[in-house]
Amino acid sequence: MKEKLTIVKVGGKIVEEEESLQQLLSDFSAIPGKKVLIHGGGRSATKMAAQLGIESKMVNGRRITDAEMLNVVTMVYGGLVNKTIVSRLQAEGVNALGLTGADMDIIRSHKRPVKDIDYGFVGDVETVNGELLADLIQKGIVPVIAPLTHDGKGHILNTNADTMAGETAKGLAQYFDVTLLFCFEKKGVLKDPDDDDSVIPYINEETFKQLVNEGVIQGGMIPKLENSFDAIHAGVSKVIITLSTAIDGKSGTIIEK
Repeated sequence: MKEKLTIVKVGGKIVEEEESLQQLLSDFSAIPGKKVLIHGGGRSATKMAAQLGIESKMVNGRRITDAEMLNVVTMVYGGLVNKTIVSRLQAEGVNALGLTGADMDIIRSHKRPVKDIDYGFVGDVETVNGELLADLIQKGIVPVIAPLTHDGKGHILNTNADTMAGETAKGLAQYFDVTLLFCFEKKGVLKDPDDDDSVIPYINEETFKQLVNEGVIQGGMIPKLENSFDAIHAGVSKVIITLSTAIDGKSGTIIEK
C-alpha cells in the first residue's frame, strides 16, 4: 500500500498577508505524514514591479512576462516569497526545502508558443522528475515549490502555479497515494458566487460540462477544474478545492471521475 502524500497549492494572496500566512503555516504543519506546498505570489510581484517602475501587463488574468518582468517574478517567487515560507515552516518544526522547477531539474517546461497572445517567458510544463522529488520526500524533506520552471537551455520560465500543482501531483502519483488540495479564498466551487455557503460538494466531468454550459462555473475556475480532472485521470487519488483554512481536507468540493 502506498504511503499518503498531501500536496497543497495556495494562491499568492494567502501567502502575502501576515494573518492568512501564519494560519496557513500552522495548518500545513499540522497535516500528518508526507506533504508538499506549492505557492503563488502574483500580488507581491506586481507590487515589486511597480516599485521598480516596471508596468505589469495582464491578459485574461494571466501575466505577460517580458524580460524585465521575468527578473521580478524570479526574485519575488523564488526568493522573497519562497524563502519567507521556508524559514517560517522551519520555525514550525517542518524541515522545508525551497525549490523552483530548475532546482535539481525537477520540473522542465517549454516556452509557450505565440498564438493570439505572446505571453513572453511563460512555461508550459513538459516533465516532472517524480522519482527525485519522491526521494527527497522519503527522506523527511518537505518541498516548497515556487511557480518557476526552466527549459533545460538556461532559461527560467514563469509558470502557472495551479498547473505546477497538478503536474507535480501526477508525477508523484506512482510513488504515493496523493491527495491534491487547491486552496483559495472560497469554501469550494460555488453554485452562487454571491453565496459563500453554496458549495457544490462533488463534481464529476459530466456535472462540470453542464455547469460550464449553464455559466455557473466560469473564468479561472475552469482551468483549475481541468487540471483537477487531468490529475485524477493520471492516478491522483483525490482532488479537493477548498478554503485555505480548511486544508485538513474535510470540507470543500471533491473532484470525481
